Amino acid sequence: MQAGKPTQGRAFLAVDQVSKRFGGFVALDGVSLSVGQGELLCLLGPSGCGKTTLLRIIAGLEREDAGRIHAGARALTGLPPQARDYGILFQSYALFPNLTVAQNVAYGLHGRGMGRTHRDARVAEMLGLVGLAGSERKFPGQLSGGQQQRVAMARALAPAPSLLLLDEPMSALDARVREHLRAELRQLQRRLNITTVMVTHDQEEAMTMADRIAVMEGGRIVQAGTPAEIYEQPASAFVAGFVGQANWLPGHSAAGRFLVGEGSEAVELLLDAAAPVAGAGRLCCRPEAVRLDPDPAEPNRLLARVVDQTYLGNRYRLALAADRLPGLTLFADVAREARHRLPEAGGHKFWIALPAPALRVFA
Repeated sequence: MQAGKPTQGRAFLAVDQVSKRFGGFVALDGVSLSVGQGELLCLLGPSGCGKTTLLRIIAGLEREDAGRIHAGARALTGLPPQARDYGILFQSYALFPNLTVAQNVAYGLHGRGMGRTHRDARVAEMLGLVGLAGSERKFPGQLSGGQQQRVAMARALAPAPSLLLLDEPMSALDARVREHLRAELRQLQRRLNITTVMVTHDQEEAMTMADRIAVMEGGRIVQAGTPAEIYEQPASAFVAGFVGQANWLPGHSAAGRFLVGEGSEAVELLLDAAAPVAGAGRLCCRPEAVRLDPDPAEPNRLLARVVDQTYLGNRYRLALAADRLPGLTLFADVAREARHRLPEAGGHKFWIALPAPALRVFA
């Protein structure tokens, strides 16, 4: 599946029908994608979906069984890693513990015909860029995890590569450092306008950093698009379930409606005009789309009671039991300042609504 059109001008990186098997296991099954000049594309998916294998094939660290890769006008297929002009950032930092920070950053500059003075200036420039000026003489063991990752970032960028590859670069860091480094890396990537492919299984990381996301499952790209497109218009139940939280209701769709339950006890929910054809399926609704205390004229209203709640900082996630949906729990996100207007768990019932434009049905 083609991973959509690049959003940042002309395509720079093109992967065409790349396949890879490890014995009887199909790691990649005819994957195609393109990445625009200066774009950050995130490969997102669960463990074993093929995202790291694809990144390693782009880097030349694995050989594809079939397919082609181009970067600009250059064919990368068959080239050794050192001839592919990329910088790479690993989860483990991969710094040399016996080399100073400056020596680590300068490592990729040797053998490029660069004089000592020019090399030292480039190292100082890179360390300033990542906020580590003055740390040249320190060793990796004297730095925090976040600082070590900044050194690895400076080393990857020092040779001025045309392509940056990121293999879950922040997953080993604690939450606060990870969040800070995400913003720093994104700003740096934009400032340098460097084409970037990042692998992650962290949906929040993908949503906050990427220009586009390619969601992978079973060695294939199952959907590609902007973060908003992936979240608001998931192409499959897998994408809807993997990216973000969702309520799922089993039933049947027919004539613009979705029926939950059977016979006279069935709950009929109005669907948007773009709803799929009739058939059995599952209805998906995001927690933030559930409307509390809706207008009496609004369709898809249900009486519900709060059975539990989770405090999420800027909002609460309420677990609701709806009268006409026995055995099913609905989750609704409500702003913290609005929570006091609703009953506590076990309190009286109130109306909720599932807005038709927010409902998606998957076979």
